[in-house]
Amino acid sequence: MTLAQALLRWYDRHARELPWRVPPNSAGKSQAGDSETKGWLADPYRVWLSEIMLQQTTVAAVAPYFMNFTETWPRVEDLAAASLDDVLTAWAGLGYYARARNLHRCACFVADELGGIFPDTEEGLLELPGVGPYTAAAIAAIAFDRPATVVDGNIERVVSRLFALSDPLPGVKPEIKRCTASLTPNERPGDFAQAMMDLGATVCVPKSPKCMLCPLSEPCMARAQGIAETLPRKAPKPERPTRRAIAFWVQRPDGSILLRRRAPKGLLGGMMEIPSTPWREEAWSEGEVMSHLPYPTEWRELPGMVRHTFTHFHFEIDVWAGRVGRDSEALNDSKWVSIDGLAEEALPSVMRKIVKHALKLTA
Repeated sequence: MTLAQALLRWYDRHARELPWRVPPNSAGKSQAGDSETKGWLADPYRVWLSEIMLQQTTVAAVAPYFMNFTETWPRVEDLAAASLDDVLTAWAGLGYYARARNLHRCACFVADELGGIFPDTEEGLLELPGVGPYTAAAIAAIAFDRPATVVDGNIERVVSRLFALSDPLPGVKPEIKRCTASLTPNERPGDFAQAMMDLGATVCVPKSPKCMLCPLSEPCMARAQGIAETLPRKAPKPERPTRRAIAFWVQRPDGSILLRRRAPKGLLGGMMEIPSTPWREEAWSEGEVMSHLPYPTEWRELPGMVRHTFTHFHFEIDVWAGRVGRDSEALNDSKWVSIDGLAEEALPSVMRKIVKHALKLTA
């Protein structure tokens, strides 16, 4: 029995039930068969959507968002017909918001240029906006049964241990992909990819791997050498810098709060925000803040600080609160939103923290 066969036998019994996944194809049907044998293949739209959402995000976090997206927009044409603002609002809280912008752009491309049909090869999938090598391989394998080499974080860990690859990430990535390609079978490549993901998520876990339960324990070189828990090794990460800003909580007599839309490109692009100074590493002096005030009114600094961590930096935000007249107009790219309406806006997690902080101290 080959390693792939042993893993697929395990997967047929232990596959995770996930909202975007079809049951294992234990019958071993091939895409080359007639149309009646293709019902087991996953919907490319659902595979694509789940893979975009799962980038740098856990299964537990993604599941409710995936369910909401597919209930609201069950087909790629439905997602393409939605406004970007609606998509960003539905995405709010999931993070890495460039994914949401690329998601909508890709949906429009597939719906408008490809008639709602996803390409069925890695090469074709790589032409889609926001689809990189990993996502293209995953869709090709899982949705179209192509023997593509799929490598995510879980698979990196499994393969590093199987082959006892001791060089640190990210430099060892090409070797991991080469080793994964050597294992990927022509039959059931999509199930094989998902089996590797499941093995890494449930058995070959980062700490205290469950080697006694692993279907691949016998050929695992790291287990034999007693170094499984140390792999994969990672190069030391540079220390994250800290950026700072002053956020402006502006309120009208009717309770409305001023929100501003961020520039379409860059971090949190296109999302709504509490207006603020620019984000920088240096602390802000009171004099510097004055030139960024959105309205000439009386301001007070709220006690405490809001802290948030992005992938590449820590973020510290002081909040200033001010009240303006009922006839105050919204500034460019801004609008007034009721307190109750804030929940419906495309506010990223850091902005929701600011809202919570301000509401607690100004109610």
